[in-house]
Amino acid sequence: MIKYKKGYEFQLVEDYYTQVDITGYEVMTDFIFLSFTGMLNVTAFYAWDGPSPPAIKTKNFMEGSLVHDVLYQLMRMDLLPQKCREYADDRLKADCIRDGMSKFRAWYVHAGVSFGAKAAANPKNKRKIFTAP
Repeated sequence: MIKYKKGYEFQLVEDYYTQVDITGYEVMTDFIFLSFTGMLNVTAFYAWDGPSPPAIKTKNFMEGSLVHDVLYQLMRMDLLPQKCREYADDRLKADCIRDGMSKFRAWYVHAGVSFGAKAAANPKNKRKIFTAP
C-alpha cells in the first residue's frame, strides 16, 4: 500500500535559495530550511502546485508561486505564525513584477491570494492523504 497526496504539479530539479523578510524563526522540514536570519533554502525534489486556478501558469509566476507556496506550507504546518501571510502575499506580488509580470496582473494576483487564500495557510487545512490499493 502507498500513501500519497494530490495537487502537486511542479518539482524543483536543483536547490533554490532566497532571502526573505521573515526572521527570528528557524524551521527545517524534509525539503525546506528557513534560517533565523531569513535565508530560505528549498531543496531539489520539492513539489508544489504552482499558481492556483483560475490563474494562468506562466513563467513570470513560477518563482513567486514557489516561495508563496513554501511559506503557506510552513504556516499550514504551524511552523510559522499566521501573521506571516501578509508578507507571503506581498512577496508573491513583488516576485511576479520582478520576473516580468505586468503590475496590473500582479495586483490582481495579490488581491486574489489576500482575499481568497486564507484557508491555504490554516493549520486545520492539511492535504488529505490517500491510499492505494
